[in-house]
Amino acid sequence: MSKTHVTTTINGDAVEFLAEPGATLLDALRDEVGLTGSKEGCGSGDCGACSVILDGRLVCSCLVLAPEVEGRRVETIEGLAKDGHLHAVQQKFLEHAALQCGFCTPGLLMASKALLDANPDPTETEARYWLAGNLCRCTGYDKIIKAVLDAAAELRQERVA
Repeated sequence: MSKTHVTTTINGDAVEFLAEPGATLLDALRDEVGLTGSKEGCGSGDCGACSVILDGRLVCSCLVLAPEVEGRRVETIEGLAKDGHLHAVQQKFLEHAALQCGFCTPGLLMASKALLDANPDPTETEARYWLAGNLCRCTGYDKIIKAVLDAAAELRQERVA
């Protein structure tokens, strides 16, 4: 089978790559584009380690075929920080020690960003529900939830200012 030429936008930049018809977006990001922040934990969409934002919607990149992103907008963990400044969720994960081994962290950060984009003032229950698709074997999730809620408060203050 011949490879498919894919033109897309990744983290605000126009990107082109060749993909096997059955290659996943995760494979393309890691192997063709060189963005290795998204991790493959399960390969079946159950762990959330590969979470990215596709056209404003949180998806598991292991479940999206690479050719499907033609003409679409992809956001990955590599694009979360801007101009050398961490995104609020990244900063709050550090402040709250909401990570340990770090394998799940990129997916959790992208899921957290997607949550706060969709709902700038989530309750604890809403945050827990939203992040339920991201598995972490190291933490008890409490620090993660506190970090997300703290980031939400900071982002709301920035919008008011």
